[in-house]
Amino acid sequence: MKNAGWKVAGYLLVIIIGLLTALPNILSDATLSKLPSWLPQQRVSLGLDLRGGSHLVLEVDQASLQDEWMQSLTQETRTALRDARIETRVIRREGRSVIVTLADPAMLVQARQTLAPLNGQISTGLNAGRSELDVTTRGTDTLVLAPSEAGLSDRMSHAVEQSLEVIRQRVDQVGVAEPTIQRVGSDRVLVQLPGEQDPSNLRALLGSTAKMSFHLLGQQGEPGVRMLEDEEGRSYPVESRILLSGDRLTDARVAFDPQTSQPVVSFRFDQAGAARFAQITQQNVGSPFAIVLDDKVLSAPVIREPITGGSGQISGAFSVEQANTLAALLRAGALPAKLTVIEERTVGADLGGDAIEMGIMSGLAGFGLVAAFILVLYGAWGLLAVLALTLNVILTFAGLTLLGATLTLPGIAGIVLGIGLAVDANVLINERIREEVSKGRSAFAAIDHGFSKAYSTIIDSNVTALIATVLLFWFGSGPVRGFAVTMGLGIAISMFTAVSVVRVAMVAIANRYRLKTIAIRPLLPFRLVKDGTTIDFMRARLVGIGISAVLSVTSVVLFITPGLNYGVDFKGGIQLEVSTQGPADLAAFRSGLDALGLGEVALQEFGDSNHVMVRLERQPGGEQAQTDAVTKVRETVGQIDKTAKIERTEVVGPKVSGELATAGITSVILASLAMLVYIWVRFDWPFAVGAIATLVLDVTKTVGFFALTGLDFNLTAIAALLTLVGYSVNDKVVVYDRMRENMRLYKSMRFRDLINLSINETLARSLYTSATAFLAMLPMAIWGGSAVESFAVPMVFGIFIAASSSVFIAAPILLFLGDWRARRRKARGEDTAEATAA
Repeated sequence: MKNAGWKVAGYLLVIIIGLLTALPNILSDATLSKLPSWLPQQRVSLGLDLRGGSHLVLEVDQASLQDEWMQSLTQETRTALRDARIETRVIRREGRSVIVTLADPAMLVQARQTLAPLNGQISTGLNAGRSELDVTTRGTDTLVLAPSEAGLSDRMSHAVEQSLEVIRQRVDQVGVAEPTIQRVGSDRVLVQLPGEQDPSNLRALLGSTAKMSFHLLGQQGEPGVRMLEDEEGRSYPVESRILLSGDRLTDARVAFDPQTSQPVVSFRFDQAGAARFAQITQQNVGSPFAIVLDDKVLSAPVIREPITGGSGQISGAFSVEQANTLAALLRAGALPAKLTVIEERTVGADLGGDAIEMGIMSGLAGFGLVAAFILVLYGAWGLLAVLALTLNVILTFAGLTLLGATLTLPGIAGIVLGIGLAVDANVLINERIREEVSKGRSAFAAIDHGFSKAYSTIIDSNVTALIATVLLFWFGSGPVRGFAVTMGLGIAISMFTAVSVVRVAMVAIANRYRLKTIAIRPLLPFRLVKDGTTIDFMRARLVGIGISAVLSVTSVVLFITPGLNYGVDFKGGIQLEVSTQGPADLAAFRSGLDALGLGEVALQEFGDSNHVMVRLERQPGGEQAQTDAVTKVRETVGQIDKTAKIERTEVVGPKVSGELATAGITSVILASLAMLVYIWVRFDWPFAVGAIATLVLDVTKTVGFFALTGLDFNLTAIAALLTLVGYSVNDKVVVYDRMRENMRLYKSMRFRDLINLSINETLARSLYTSATAFLAMLPMAIWGGSAVESFAVPMVFGIFIAASSSVFIAAPILLFLGDWRARRRKARGEDTAEATAA
């Protein structure tokens, strides 16, 4: 038995390309610059949780977009009919429609033709060729103009695309390096800015519509006059008619008033704007003049003389930072519609650095524990499994680099857990080869039969894990998606490293040393699980089911009271992570924050006494209220403890929290249904029912664990539940696969004895793979910190629950269903043995 030369060459080529692709991730910039240009230079980009920065999701306000469209349509309708000399009795808005009532019903057809140019055709997208407006008649003298669904969708799409460009220009104006600005869904924009950012300035920069206009002041109470306020709360009677809009601006810069030394914003118009500005100032010398930005009066000077140079300045009580932000807004231009910040997460640069250090430390510790355990189990042959794990990690980084993916802290957790799951294939293969050797097979025959018999089980277990991973990626967001990508890559790559590469290596070693047999011996003089165990597990089935029932009922009670500690992802609101140099004075923090009048304030120590989590309910008053609340908390925390730092800020609106909760529940349900279908297809319905019933109990106990420990139940917790779904079914599939094999070999064996035999034969594998997954996650659970605490700690608990439930829950349920089906078939006169083995 020899390895095909093309196969060895192909595997080596893949490994070399993977090594070269992953190499830049561990090289310094100086070293990387010295390498030949033909070598890969790309690196895996780090997520904001690893390098610090701000993450915002902004949503285009559809209501304001429609409102502006209707205002414009009303004005254009009035102008078009006036120019065509068609008299009207009334032109008014009615909800999402413009109602035109004509003075002369005979002019209805002509009026419709006159307004036809206002009804544009959609030129791009799925709705290309359709009209923007639905134009209908009401009676004999009235036209109704209403936006069509296609028109609204097209306007929204264009608004999002235009918003993307405006936001890019604004971000470029303030000089942020490597920003990520992309469209999310149909009406949202994702903005990620590396480096520590001030959330209040970011909201002002990105959320402001920046529609600037110039108006005369009138008298309060006059028609066409509305009262607007400035930043200090002073009210001005501003005429609604816009004399000049800000879209004529060509530049805006920060300057300093030579008399007061206060920062001001100087602006310049284009040629047409300069001419109009000169005309306005010439005609209104001595009149007060308001400069308005997003319905806020920036300045209201009196026009002393005509301004013909095409430039001016805005003065006010600006700080330098505020003046810079205003200038950037004016240079970048106005947004097409109001943008609302519906999700905001900020991570300090120091916390990002600590996260990288912790991720590397816990990852290496997990890898080291798994490698040591494998060497203890399989001695010298365990080195091949360690080599496969090393290649798995390297090729995973190569895959992340090629995909242009972003590595997050949950992503590191995915790599670590992937290491534990990848060992599963090596354990299955080694245990199978041991069995074949015990039957007297030669080295090559044992390798061939061992890999062949383990292959289908490896496929089944990996597919179940990938189902959960795909759903996690589909329904997850942000860092949780990073976890799904790294874990999915690790599982897929393990099929190459743990199966293909290890097989080629074992055959090569057997040929090189002319081995007659494969002696896979433990490093220690004894085995952790002896061969040929004959434990009667089914004898304890009632005890196992009884304990599981008690734990599940207790979990349900804990879920009801005290309930889950819902994180900001699902509850919405504001959450801040505060660190202090010494032990935090919770009483002082609570007293100071309660005095702010921000509603219920919850404080909780986590990790150690130097770290405090502050939670606030969502503040009434829109997005500005959230920014103001965060600013107040920052200032108060700094006053109470001069050493305090805000390491992380999260603001989640009710819409996003509701969507995340729905997506989380949906993903867990869909994952369970997908497992049910897969096992039903691959095995039989009693196996599927047994697995899903056990899965529900496993998830219930894990939810009870969350309620008991008070861990944050957030999006990361959903990732833990989904991963547990895949892992739990993975564990049961291995036992089921052996049962299916034994059914073919021992057709006359009692079903109870067959189940016991199958569990005993797979006992070593079940214990070993559970131990490797446990060891891989343990350092992350200990040192992972708040970012992965809700994932790693429940996973450590869930691994134990899943391993025990395969033996004491899933198997007894399968026994009950098998006996029930056998009795039914016997009652119909069918052969009992055949029915039991089916």
